[in-house]
Amino acid sequence: MPNSTSELEFSNESHDEVISQFASLALAGDARSSEKNSVHLPPRTGYPDSIYIMAANIFQGVRFEKSPENVLIKYGNEPLQSLSKSEDESFQRLSYELAFSALKYQDILETILIDSYIFPSTTIPDHLSSLIIVMLYDFQDRKFQARLLSDNEEPIAEVQEIENLLNSFKTKLAAALARCRIKHDALSIYHILPETVRNQELRASTLPLYAWINTCKISPEEVYQSLKEKSYSKVKSVLHTDDKVFAVDQHCYDVLIFPSHLKSDLLNIDLFKDYKLIFQDKSRSLAVHSVKALLNMDDDILMVNTGSWYTVAHMSILTDNNTSKVFVCGVQSQAKDTDLKDLSTNMGCKNIEILHEPFLDIDSKDHRLQKVKVILVLPRCSGLGVSNPIEFILNEHGGTCFNF
Repeated sequence: MPNSTSELEFSNESHDEVISQFASLALAGDARSSEKNSVHLPPRTGYPDSIYIMAANIFQGVRFEKSPENVLIKYGNEPLQSLSKSEDESFQRLSYELAFSALKYQDILETILIDSYIFPSTTIPDHLSSLIIVMLYDFQDRKFQARLLSDNEEPIAEVQEIENLLNSFKTKLAAALARCRIKHDALSIYHILPETVRNQELRASTLPLYAWINTCKISPEEVYQSLKEKSYSKVKSVLHTDDKVFAVDQHCYDVLIFPSHLKSDLLNIDLFKDYKLIFQDKSRSLAVHSVKALLNMDDDILMVNTGSWYTVAHMSILTDNNTSKVFVCGVQSQAKDTDLKDLSTNMGCKNIEILHEPFLDIDSKDHRLQKVKVILVLPRCSGLGVSNPIEFILNEHGGTCFNF
């Protein structure tokens, strides 16, 4: 355990570049704070126990691994068990936002835990270290105020244990954070981050949204008209505007671009509810359009490591006027099989064929694949440069094993 002030300092210059990779991952988690805008928002009240558990498991999978001489806190390898039976998109989104917010401040939070003497004065099992990190981030974000508990959710013992511990050390934690801020002459924990990280986060918050048109259900012209009826204007560029506008992407004719601040408004219009417009990162649209350019009328496509079924659907829709088939390999679970079939029905896709075998187990002479001209491989690492990583994770993988 470190025993000098210098050993308690979190890395600065040496970690700037690494931290910057994750600056945009905390989806507006800090954008709501007064450091970045002056809009008055209601005070934070905390999360349900199950979100803390899922956020801890996500954090455990993506946290910074440090060299042995720089380790302040040891982390276990066992995931925490959640009692929640409902893990819808809203639940997952909140969990990812909390986990990646904690990730961005990992060094600072670890230092606060050491400086407040929670470590090593208490005997916290290693497998709860990730949980205490995400809960401490939320605790300081609430300005160390008590969480408002819901009567509708069954409490989770590990969360209750960590919450009681943090509450008992509240004064020492607040003092440790204050010393950290004074040392760095920072108005808040956000300002302790390197300026390069803060600038990157601000840039990320202004990046546009991309959505592609499901031409099996609606034509581009009908989409434009529908948006116009909702007071949206078609423009050449959506940058640097607070208006309700959209533009057509210059590389993909069926992809529309919207300013990022319109996400909530767009989700409530029928075009998105009825699968006529689909939010997805442009990198996936570029991939399927690149494949389409290589195909003849009766050529088939084999898709590998597809991640999101939306990518499969987009590929299917682009080839709807052909006699092409879109083969998707490696769909081994019945749940995923059902999900893809349901989505295909909802989106009007008719040329998708599911192969349960993994790609490497498929015989090159398989009669089903004799017309395949293009194999589209979408490895997870190809998503590192996406504009909105949390949206990408939710849409493409829906799990905590995303590889950075």
